[in-house]
Amino acid sequence: MFKTNVGRLRILGFFEGISLIILIFVATPMKYCFANPGWTKLIGPVHGALFLLYAINALSVSVERNWKFWTTTWKVIMASFIPFGTFYIDKKILSKL
Repeated sequence: MFKTNVGRLRILGFFEGISLIILIFVATPMKYCFANPGWTKLIGPVHGALFLLYAINALSVSVERNWKFWTTTWKVIMASFIPFGTFYIDKKILSKL
């Protein structure tokens, strides 16, 4: 999986999805419900870096595979904004490549 851009995109999608889920369902409630911002200070930058890597790699794969922007590329990138979205895109689009 590490040898191809698609494989790297799938791995980044997995980690980006996990970091988003942790950020939304663990870190944010800890910050606002329990006044403990430690989780957001830790997970926030990690998620941000993974998000940027995922988006850049998605664009790279898009160019490499000649994806049409409005049919595939935007779906892959927008999935990173939705909890569990990267897992769905991995199953529906990326695993078939």
